Amino acid sequence: MPVLKTNDGTEIYYKDWGSGQPIVFSHGWPLSSDDWDAQMMFFLNHGFRVIAHDRRGHGRSAQVSDGHDMDHYADDLAALTAHLDLKNAVHVGHSTGGGEVVHYLARHGESRAAKAAIIAAVPPLMLQTAANPGGLPKSVFDDFQTQTATRRAEFYREIAAGPFYGFNKPGAKPSEAVIQNWWRQGMMGSAKAHYDGVVAFSQTDFTEDLKKITLPVLVMHSEDDQIVPYADSAPLSAKLLKNGTLKTYKGFPHGMPTTEAATINADLLAFIKG
Repeated sequence: MPVLKTNDGTEIYYKDWGSGQPIVFSHGWPLSSDDWDAQMMFFLNHGFRVIAHDRRGHGRSAQVSDGHDMDHYADDLAALTAHLDLKNAVHVGHSTGGGEVVHYLARHGESRAAKAAIIAAVPPLMLQTAANPGGLPKSVFDDFQTQTATRRAEFYREIAAGPFYGFNKPGAKPSEAVIQNWWRQGMMGSAKAHYDGVVAFSQTDFTEDLKKITLPVLVMHSEDDQIVPYADSAPLSAKLLKNGTLKTYKGFPHGMPTTEAATINADLLAFIKG
């Protein structure tokens, strides 16, 4: 099983398939690299080298007690790119993974990267503050932590069967397999990592990070996202980026890389080749 050990001794599991220009995928909370199956297979078959890791405390990576914050997430990603000596890489992040990609590029520089795409991502800032009145109240995220700490199995089932994939919308046709796969990935990880991760994805302000990034970034988001509201995320990120392109979808859920893989993959491929 491919594993790298970070500077603080944390073992990070990763997948590394194929050859060609590398595409590195960063997953969302509280999932794992398995959430990128549809993208990994698609881009592998289009001649790319595809890489994805399980964030610390998630999936098959070590369930360490500490380091569940955006600095460590970015540093772990940097350790992976250095370990594999990646060059000219495209970084793709979904949800919390979008924040990870943004923070990595701002914190560690763009010398190994060519482009990036953030999908339904948490930047610039999810939390409602005086400077960010359109954000979500802290009580929303406090509830996420409470549910994670006290009834995680039920809570994860409710997220997957409801807002994450839009299966709670009128006329939706829920996929039991997709729901169970989300639940499986979530329950593989550490409750402590997921509890702390709520603070990481909700309270990290990526405004200055976004301003630092100069390479081309595709910002992909749906107006119907029930997890990361559109108005306070994607359009603001695209404006803060020096070379950002906003791609807006209608009717797609937060988990659109899974349920709308054909569209997302085609748009990513066009961006990477463009």
